[in-house]
Amino acid sequence: QVQLVESGGGLVQAGGSLRLSCAASERTASTYYMGWFRQAPGKEREFVASIFWNGINRVYSDSMKGRFTISRDDPKNTVHLQMNSLKPEDTAVYYCGAGLRPRNFDSWGQGTQVTVSS
Repeated sequence: QVQLVESGGGLVQAGGSLRLSCAASERTASTYYMGWFRQAPGKEREFVASIFWNGINRVYSDSMKGRFTISRDDPKNTVHLQMNSLKPEDTAVYYCGAGLRPRNFDSWGQGTQVTVSS
């Protein structure tokens, strides 16, 4: 199973930006789509964004579209999530995932904490 390693989480003030990265151990059919979910305390895990390995087809959650941008560095098997205009409600553990479908992942990273202070 492909291994996914996230980086880039941290503490930021409201209105600030963070960039998350996720590196996959290999490029296979299981990484056709790579992307992000997040889970806030006491809430269910929710979809954030995903990108196909051509780097062109991107899917966003409606609530985050316009503030978040997902990109893919295919030769490095890496996906990035640029998060701008962060809000306290964006505070969550962000999980990188990969799979054959844009909103349904089979492999997961360990998660990285993002905390937005007001």
